[in-house]
Amino acid sequence: MAAYLDCKDGPTRTRFQAVRLYGTAYPTKEVLKITGCSRPSLMEWCRQYRTYQTVGLIDKRVGGNHHHLTPAQIESLDTRLHQYTPEQLFGDQACSPDGRFWTVEDLQRAVEQWYGVTYKSCTSYYGLFDRCGFSYQRPAKVFKSRRAVKVAEFEEQLEKK
Repeated sequence: MAAYLDCKDGPTRTRFQAVRLYGTAYPTKEVLKITGCSRPSLMEWCRQYRTYQTVGLIDKRVGGNHHHLTPAQIESLDTRLHQYTPEQLFGDQACSPDGRFWTVEDLQRAVEQWYGVTYKSCTSYYGLFDRCGFSYQRPAKVFKSRRAVKVAEFEEQLEKK
């Protein structure tokens, strides 16, 4: 109980609570409902507690790679994203149809090109967009290989009908 009250780390505190409730003969289903953990996790935490006491319950997970860029690099990225469009950097290879708007794929290429960093998850790129003041917009579905002349002719045919 003392370890639970002193703990400031959320996942570790949940483990302390789960093991404490289980150890006081609380019904297992109730412990799972209260803590939101799975039965195998609860049993593993109880084994860890019996073997290593409270030290065995400390969350040892190392976070993802969300801090690969330094704050200075993120500030530089913010400036560059507002200064350039994907079309200016990648030309016809930009992922948005007209190259005016940043996409996750364009950001991924830019971050790798400028800083040599690649994140494992798209969520990290969403976070970078957010930190740089960009909001999420669903892109229009347009084929990159379409020809503007053909599209204009098709639209003209539609208007005639």
